[in-house]
Order: sequence, then C-alpha cells, then structure tokens
Amino acid sequence: MESETYKGYDIWGHAIVHDDEYAASGTITRASKLVEGSGVLGTFKNEEDARLAGLDWARAWVDRHG
Repeated sequence: MESETYKGYDIWGHAIVHDDEYAASGTITRASKLVEGSGVLGTFKNEEDARLAGLDWARAWVDRHG
C-alpha cells in the first residue's frame, strides 16, 4: 500500500496478491473518513505497477470531483 496527500485528500494505491499477479485498487480519504474506493482496476504483473494504478485512479477522481 502506498499513500500520498493530493489536493487536500489522502489517496492510497493498493496491490492485492491474486494468483501470480496483483490486483490494483485505490482509496480516497479526507479527515480520516472514506470518500471513495475504486474496486478492482485491473491486474498487473508486479506490485509497484498495481499500486501506481491505484494512485493514478485516485488522482483522477480528485481532479474530477474535488
């Protein structure tokens, strides 16, 4: 799991082990409260790519809704 603060939101990129791959997802919080979660965004061969996909999704969500 990797997190950062983006435009006042805390965003998270997740990599969930699934067989020999990693499922990506993202989470957005503000003031320690859940704002939005992505569900599974896709699968990736490595953990870092999955986490980055989750962060990319979260940044895009904030840009559209924040």
